[in-house]
Amino acid sequence: MTDSIEQRFAALSTASVSDALDRLGRTGSLLGIAPLGPGQRMVGRAYTVRYVSASTPPGTVGDYLDDVPAGGVVVLDNDGRLDCTVWGDILTAVSHARGIAGTVIDGVCRDVHRALDLAYPIYSRGRFMRTGKDRVEVAQVQEPVNIGGVQVRPGDLIVGDQDGVVAVPRDCEDRVLAVAEEISEREDGILRKALDGSTVAEARAAYGYHDLQRKEAS
Repeated sequence: MTDSIEQRFAALSTASVSDALDRLGRTGSLLGIAPLGPGQRMVGRAYTVRYVSASTPPGTVGDYLDDVPAGGVVVLDNDGRLDCTVWGDILTAVSHARGIAGTVIDGVCRDVHRALDLAYPIYSRGRFMRTGKDRVEVAQVQEPVNIGGVQVRPGDLIVGDQDGVVAVPRDCEDRVLAVAEEISEREDGILRKALDGSTVAEARAAYGYHDLQRKEAS
């Protein structure tokens, strides 16, 4: 991870980033997309792929991986399908070896033992063993996709932790970062004050807890 803005986002929770997006009136929290295993953490720029139902003859399901840069996050739009996977152990092992930051799937994955053994971050709607080959195919690469109700564009910053995934639009990432850092600092202050003996109400009032995520006036 060489991008300084990525390094700063890596120090933040998805909760703080989500609150910052709320304050700025932007969407970014990917609904229903959950971490595969404990302790996952991921930051990187989106490399997007959209799947559709397979044609006759069926097209490819995974050759795009050769074009994903180290540090990138693979973002797969399989339209939320739960009946077939678009990610398995070969893609996991290759991605891990090449330094890819992680994978986000609006759909399911399989061969989860490989990802867990390698501590490779995967965020998805679940796991299911049935292959996507001959069921789905790649329709578009590096075009906008929809994941968990959020449009994700190539190059958007993707942040994942134990709470899930947020996508930060590239056109506002500097502002989101500044607001998220401010929110994180104020919440740290609330916690310190409460642990030092103040009531929770006093600590929250001192740092404006109820305004942290409130949408800014336009």
